[in-house]
Amino acid sequence: MVGAGTTANALLRRLVNVRADEVRMLVYAFAYFFFLLGGYAMLRPVRDQMAIARGLENLKFLFLYTFIVMLIAAPLYGALVARAAKARIVPLVYRFFILNLLAFWVFIAISGRPALAGTAFFVWLSVFNLFVVSVFWSLLNDLFSSDQGKRLFAFIAAGGSLGALVGPIAVVLLAKAVGPVNLLLLAVVFLEVSLLCMRGLVRARPDHKPVAEHPQGPSPAERDAPIGGSFLGGLKLVFTSPYLAGVALFFLFMTGVATFLYYTQAHFIRAATVDPAERTQIFALFDIVAQTLTFSIQLFLAGHLFRRFGIGWGLTALPLVVGIGFALMAFGGASLILLAGFQAARRATQYALTRPARENLFTPLDMESKYKAKNVIDTAVYRGGDVGSIWIFSWLRAAGIDFATMAGWMVVVAGLWLGTAVLLGRRHAKLAPPKLIDGDAPIHATTGAQ
Repeated sequence: MVGAGTTANALLRRLVNVRADEVRMLVYAFAYFFFLLGGYAMLRPVRDQMAIARGLENLKFLFLYTFIVMLIAAPLYGALVARAAKARIVPLVYRFFILNLLAFWVFIAISGRPALAGTAFFVWLSVFNLFVVSVFWSLLNDLFSSDQGKRLFAFIAAGGSLGALVGPIAVVLLAKAVGPVNLLLLAVVFLEVSLLCMRGLVRARPDHKPVAEHPQGPSPAERDAPIGGSFLGGLKLVFTSPYLAGVALFFLFMTGVATFLYYTQAHFIRAATVDPAERTQIFALFDIVAQTLTFSIQLFLAGHLFRRFGIGWGLTALPLVVGIGFALMAFGGASLILLAGFQAARRATQYALTRPARENLFTPLDMESKYKAKNVIDTAVYRGGDVGSIWIFSWLRAAGIDFATMAGWMVVVAGLWLGTAVLLGRRHAKLAPPKLIDGDAPIHATTGAQ
C-alpha cells in the first residue's frame, strides 16, 4: 500500500508541478471539486428540461426571478461571512442547500407533478450553483497562494470538469430508468461527500506554512476568525475598486455570451423533440461533449501553459474563441450542429483556461475581497448579466431579428471583452507577488483590492 501511494504521488508530480508538501491538499481539492460539480451536473439537465417544458417565453422571467433572489441572498451571505468563522461558512452553506434539495425531492415525490416545482427548482439551482462554487473558490483563494494557483488551479479545476462529465453520463444512463426526480437523491450524496473532502483539505493545510502573499503567516485562530465588516462591504468594494470593477465587467461580458448561447440552444432542442426524458438526455449529451474536451485540456495542457505564459492569456482565450464562434454563426448561419461545436469550444475554453485564470485574480487580495466582493461578483453581478442579456435577446427576437444577425453584433461584444481581459491580466501581474523559489523569501507582497 505504501509503495502504491508513493508511485501515485510520483505520477501526480510528473503530471502537475506540485511539491511534496502540497500533494494532500491538491488531492483533497481535486476530489472536493469533483463531487461538488458532479452533484450539480446531475441536476442541471433536469433543470433545463423543466425550463423549456414551461415554454421558452418564460425563460426571461426565470432569469429575472433568479436575479431577484440573488439580490436578497447576496447581503444575507455577506452578513454570514461578517459574523461566522471562515471554517464554518462552507458547511453552513452546503448543508442549507442539501436540505433544500431534499425538500424538493419530497415535494415532487408526493405531488407526482414535477412541473409544479419547475420555476422554483430552476431559480434554486441557478442560485445554488453560483453560491457553492463561489464559496469553493473563496476557500481555495484563502488556502493557496498566487504561485500555487498558477501551478495547481488548472488541475483542481480538472477535478470539477471530471465531476461535471460523470454527472451527465449518470443522467443519460439513469434518467429513463429511475426518473429525473430520483437523481436529486444521488446529487445529495455527492454534495455530502464534497463536504467531507473540504474538511480534509482544510486539515491538510500545514498551519505553520504561510502563503506567499502573507510571509508572516496568519495563525490558525486568525485564519478561522470571522472577517467582520458590513454585510454590504463586498458591494462597496466592487464599486470603489477599479480592479474589482474590471473583474465585474469581465463577468458581465461572459454571462451575456453564455446566456445568448443558452437561449439559442434551448430553441433548437425544444424544436428537436417533445419528450422530457429525451430533452434531458440531449442537454446531458451537450454537457458530456463539452466536459470531455474541458477535462482533457485541463489535465494535459492548461497547467503547463499557465506556468509558461501566466494567467493573462487564459483571460483572453475565451473572448477570442467566442469572437470566432459568433463570426461563424453570423456568416454560416445558426444550426444545431454548429451550435453544439461552438458551445463545446466555448465551455472547454471557459472552464479549462479562463476559469482558473479568473479565479487567480483574487489570490493577491485581502479576505474581505476574497469572500465578500468575490461572492457579489460571482452571484449578483453574474445573474444580473444573465437577466439583462436574456431580456435584450427576447426583445430582439420579438422584433424579428434572427440569430445570425445577433451573432454578428456579438462579435463586437467579444472585441470589447478582449480589451477588458488584457487590462485585467496586466493589473494582476502588478498585484501578484513574484514567483518564489523554495527557500527564498518574497521580495514584496501586495494585498488589498486596489
